[in-house]
Amino acid sequence: MAMYTAGGDIGSWADRTPVHEAAREGQILLLKELIDSGCCVNLVTVDSITPLHEACLQGQTQCAQLLITAGAQVDARNIDGSTPLCDACASGSLECVQLLLANGAKVNPPLFTASPLHEACMSGANVNAAKLHETALHHAAKVKSKDLIEMLIEFGGDVYARDNRGKKPADYTWPSSPLAKCFEYYEKTPKTLAQLCRLSLRKAIGIRGLDKVAKLNIPPRLIEYLSYN
Repeated sequence: MAMYTAGGDIGSWADRTPVHEAAREGQILLLKELIDSGCCVNLVTVDSITPLHEACLQGQTQCAQLLITAGAQVDARNIDGSTPLCDACASGSLECVQLLLANGAKVNPPLFTASPLHEACMSGANVNAAKLHETALHHAAKVKSKDLIEMLIEFGGDVYARDNRGKKPADYTWPSSPLAKCFEYYEKTPKTLAQLCRLSLRKAIGIRGLDKVAKLNIPPRLIEYLSYN
């Protein structure tokens, strides 16, 4: 299952494309040229990494925006189950997280058990890959970012989600720490009716309909609320 470079060494970078490289390095002008020339923004590598994964993992917000505008899938999964949102949290990029959430990225993507194929790939082409079953909130907890945690929860992040070890996001914080207290507050405090309505409506509209929110025949304050402005 592993991919080899010309020199014979195993490497998960063997099939990175110029689009992946430009997104990773923040080369916005080059990335725009590649997209304008017809390059696909949803190309995947041997380990199912997309250019948007690369941009978010490096906190390259401008590149991420360009990719999304060009049709990049905001909920694409790589081989270890991570979405661009997970990668943005892992990098601690508040801007990338905000961008992805505004464009409909799922805060609580379905968690599933690794298939034999995934397991084989993870032990071959990507030996350092994490197991599946981690949400963006787990990543935010691990990088100890209170701002990320609060933003994700505001967009509907599930504080009770369990990873493959059976741990909640709060389990990756130190007892009595500010982060632990933050999770404790949200675990004990139910979402407001207004927030529940906003989340439900955004879910019903779907990713493709989010840009239509501003055109709804409702008061401007409601439009701003639905748009998280």
